[in-house]
Amino acid sequence: MRSCEVRDLGRMGWAEAWRIQRETPPDSLLFVEHPHTITLGRNAHRENILAAPEILDRAGIAVHEANRGGDVTYHGPGQIVGYPILDLNRWRRDVHLYVRTLEEVIIRALDDLGVRGERSSLNSGVWVGGAKLCAIGVHISRWITSHGFALNHETDLDYFRYIVPCGLSAPVTSLARLGVRVSREAVLDRIAGRFGQLFELEVQVLENAHS
Repeated sequence: MRSCEVRDLGRMGWAEAWRIQRETPPDSLLFVEHPHTITLGRNAHRENILAAPEILDRAGIAVHEANRGGDVTYHGPGQIVGYPILDLNRWRRDVHLYVRTLEEVIIRALDDLGVRGERSSLNSGVWVGGAKLCAIGVHISRWITSHGFALNHETDLDYFRYIVPCGLSAPVTSLARLGVRVSREAVLDRIAGRFGQLFELEVQVLENAHS
């Protein structure tokens, strides 16, 4: 069984985390928490950012363009962002299956925490009661993955008012909003365990958080 190194980068700006993704070899899973950030995917519509640049600046929200799939997404404190760096040549060269497996990782991790997550037949991500709990947006180049998922743990959901999340007029939620009180470390542990299981990897958690 192949091994997978798991690192928690802690709080880190989006651009620095993107640099680390590009320098990280497969097979790895990076966890990070970003400061207030809006990212635009390859298919993003700028009109889905609902505030003028000066308002975003006053709110302390950075804006970055990303080469992931999807539309506009918010990242911020209290959110668990996961960036899998996988070589799909060693697993399965199937983009749709990869995204569905990421969803399954989150669904099973949530189940471990007593939360029933669901898929949408129309949109990627994981939902609870019609509200999006986890967004997914990935990039694959030469079958190497980057970007990944963003799970709302203790996220201040008021910041989503600045965007149309993923281009959808649908509500968002968080584990805290659902009444689930669990530490960040516990959530990371559940996700890493399910990630290793579903991608057939032996997970090795590294103590050193930063590179």
